Amino acid sequence: MDAREQLFTEKQRKRIERHDTWERIFENGTVAAAVMVLAAVAAVICANTDAYEAIRHFLMEPIHVGIGEFTVAISVEVFVNDFLMAIFFLLVGIELKYEMTVGELRRPRQALLPMLAAVGGVVMPAIIYALFNKGGAMHGWAIPMATDIAFALGVLSLLGDRVPAGVRVFFSTLAIADDLISIAAIAIFYGHAPNLFWLGCVVVVTAVLFWLNKTQHFRLAPYMVGGLVLWFCLFQSGVHATLAGVILAFAIPARSGIRLNNLTDWLRGYMPDMVDSYDGDAHILDQHDFTSATFGAERVMHRVSPPLVRLERMIHTPVNFIILPIFAFVNAQVRLVGVDLVQLALDPVAMGTYFGMLLGKPLGIVGVTFLLVRSGIADMPKNVTGAHILGVGILGGIGFTMSLFVDALAYTEPDLIDRGKIAILMGSTAAAVAGSLLILIFSKKRT
Repeated sequence: MDAREQLFTEKQRKRIERHDTWERIFENGTVAAAVMVLAAVAAVICANTDAYEAIRHFLMEPIHVGIGEFTVAISVEVFVNDFLMAIFFLLVGIELKYEMTVGELRRPRQALLPMLAAVGGVVMPAIIYALFNKGGAMHGWAIPMATDIAFALGVLSLLGDRVPAGVRVFFSTLAIADDLISIAAIAIFYGHAPNLFWLGCVVVVTAVLFWLNKTQHFRLAPYMVGGLVLWFCLFQSGVHATLAGVILAFAIPARSGIRLNNLTDWLRGYMPDMVDSYDGDAHILDQHDFTSATFGAERVMHRVSPPLVRLERMIHTPVNFIILPIFAFVNAQVRLVGVDLVQLALDPVAMGTYFGMLLGKPLGIVGVTFLLVRSGIADMPKNVTGAHILGVGILGGIGFTMSLFVDALAYTEPDLIDRGKIAILMGSTAAAVAGSLLILIFSKKRT
């Protein structure tokens, strides 16, 4: 038994083991993706039963958000899509900041190939959608261009060790760059006419948040309050409020609240005094010097982890296992009763979305990668082949969360929204199956 295990009783150790098991489950991207898929399937089933009207009525119920005069009434559906999804975008922003600070995006040369491939994977789906909808419902051009990073990486993880590490790095960087482009598209093309007063408030609140960072405030509470105010100002400004999550993520400090170079020296001097103050014969409530010393150590050690890391730990599980399943259930309410499936299959919105995801993504990603490698501008990652890139390109067509989100922003007509939803669900499923099989078959041939 090691020293750590000796700190706890047998009963406590078993409880900790169970807690660790649950943590591993909640950190598994494949499990999170499966929960989200089950929520979407449940939504489709409910939408085609007698429960549909009751669910729609509930989703239209108003919720009042704000304080006093600064209050807005929004429906449950808008609350999910605008407020809860802002927390999802906060997690996306944290991942982006991490990659730009210590990940692949901090090395421009290594990140060049997947980042430019992501551009191709955004442009081609938009072009295909536009070709199918020329002169028609053009506003949905961004629906097939987004990649659901959590879902897609969850599917890739199912393949286990068959996938070379270079493929994972390439796809992760590509998906992150894809998210950046999608966020920019939402901000620029899918907001309303901006209200200059509230836009000015957004600038002021953003400046305050970055000032907190600059002046080395490492407590999360001020950032959380500022983030809520920022969301409200963005919601009122006409710019999509979910962007508050991304802005907040970039404002939160990514460095430690203490000088780590001096930590070991402090521990060497502090710990002996703390140990000497412990009295094994006294009750813990009567050991004031010892508890005071341990509290001092806790305050210091709490500051070792950057606020960005602490926040990511706080919201990671709720986002993946609560917010995204709720979003999937709310937005996958597709009613197929009385729908002419043949007519739907020939609908320009559905065809543009489906083929944009299933064909546009791999064409753009593989095409740009091929051009960059053949021209000598970039090198293919180690142990990564053209078949891997094709498989990754197809997996990039898993739009799901982001595509459903853009679909809800692009149109107000229920018929157009539903056509897009059906195509997104079908396209994401086909991309997941086809991309996985291609990589799996190719990997088998190489072993």
